[in-house]
Amino acid sequence: MSDFHTNIRPQCLVPWVRGWEQPTGPEIREVIRRAGLTGREAADFVGLSEKGGGRQIRRWISQESDIPYAAWALLCHAAGLGTIWNETRQG
Repeated sequence: MSDFHTNIRPQCLVPWVRGWEQPTGPEIREVIRRAGLTGREAADFVGLSEKGGGRQIRRWISQESDIPYAAWALLCHAAGLGTIWNETRQG
């Protein structure tokens, strides 16, 4: 297993109204890894339905579909990246 970790671009860690940019698949994977979650656990954490939730996580990682800001913000918080929706970024 590699010790390589993907950097998360600062543009992905800002409030939506401040020009948030959609994270890449590798950035989503990295945030889930930092949160210590599996794909299924990440799906449960952001409130995706039991059936197909893990599949949706895979779609976000493969960039087949965009991750909603709210789901991204929750995952970032779980990963210790603070409350990105908050102007002051206090965790």
